[in-house]
Amino acid sequence: MTHLELNVEEQEILADALESFISDLRMEICDTEQMDFRLNLKNQERILQRVLGHLRPAGHAAA
Repeated sequence: MTHLELNVEEQEILADALESFISDLRMEICDTEQMDFRLNLKNQERILQRVLGHLRPAGHAAA
């Protein structure tokens, strides 16, 4: 397992970037008809959501 240390500003910027990317990814998932590719995108979203959860625990509002 890799451990990454971020200061608060870096953490917020990375979380914001992930949220933006996840939003775009959701649109791509909706527009994708090929099932294998769609499942791959959904898996990517699930993993990125988990990473985002580490950056912004439940109940922590974005700044």
